[in-house]
Amino acid sequence: MPPRFISRQLSRPTGAVGRVIGSLMNRHNARMNAFAVERLELAPTDRVLEVGFGGGSALPSLLNGASFVAGIDPSSAMVKWARSRFSVAVSEGRAVFHEGKVEAIPFEAGSFGKVCTVNTVYFWKSLEAGFGEIYRVLRQGGRLAVGFLPKERMDRLGHPADIFTGRTPQQVTAALAFCGFTQVHIQRPDSTTHWNVIVATR
Repeated sequence: MPPRFISRQLSRPTGAVGRVIGSLMNRHNARMNAFAVERLELAPTDRVLEVGFGGGSALPSLLNGASFVAGIDPSSAMVKWARSRFSVAVSEGRAVFHEGKVEAIPFEAGSFGKVCTVNTVYFWKSLEAGFGEIYRVLRQGGRLAVGFLPKERMDRLGHPADIFTGRTPQQVTAALAFCGFTQVHIQRPDSTTHWNVIVATR
């Protein structure tokens, strides 16, 4: 079982260790992030929100493919890093980063056409609360991509249950449908891929 300190850092990076964790997350999550961004089918006029951007692996692709990118993350260290790393986009009004949680997204209803979130659902208090907020900030016809390692795989990593909550694909798809999402389907690069990206429409 990983030390509780590492598990807590993965859920909410802090300090100098948090910056190292962010870099490690970028390498570990790169393929899932790239696949999730591809599933968004970005257009140059899109306004995109990333929930839990962590080390920022997906942010360059989002900024290159959309007109405006917003990010929320519970880690103040990651928010500070993103504001510095993407300071030009922030100063030009093409990006904004806030400390926050999925249960209370600090944007008005219908603010975005696309939303993505990767490896965050383990930390949500409620799938329904999180997807309900995402549904609220998406415009009609907007698209959501959710990347995660399923419960059977996550449980093998031995993270403390009070920090990580494993989610099955069935739980995630059911919560999406409950919140009103349609065209919910699971995608993977190939049959041997251990993780899922679930795509849904508002």
